[in-house]
Amino acid sequence: MSSHTAAGATLKLSAGVPATFDGTGYAALTYTTVGEVIDFGEFGRKYNVVKNNPVATRGTVKHKGSFDEGTMAVKLNLDTDDTGQQLAKTALNSDNNYAVLITDQNGDKYYFQAIVTGFVVGIGSVDNTVSASMDLEITTSATGVGIVEVLAA
Repeated sequence: MSSHTAAGATLKLSAGVPATFDGTGYAALTYTTVGEVIDFGEFGRKYNVVKNNPVATRGTVKHKGSFDEGTMAVKLNLDTDDTGQQLAKTALNSDNNYAVLITDQNGDKYYFQAIVTGFVVGIGSVDNTVSASMDLEITTSATGVGIVEVLAA
């Protein structure tokens, strides 16, 4: 598919944990849509680089080290009646992983486990809507599975 906008994308949360860390396991969960998302932010695996500088060759040798699936900084219009935002606040006060489902405009799905580490309200000024930001720290399963991508057919 060629480039497209984020219009129509959705973010959903589930308090459940998948039986298997694949598309089938995640799809079996029940999700709640988080309303009023205005910016999803970014997510994805990034490796630390381990550097070694042998004196004899003077060159830097690089290796992949540990990886991190990242943090999503989601921006929202605050809606205290929205069940998805209420679930996010519940997750903020929990140490449990929550399942996340992002569905793109073209039907691509991204599943992952995350902990909610922030839900901050922004009142702003007279020319702003009342907003919130939510931080999702993406976790990795014990078997090394992080983000599961299920592309639309």
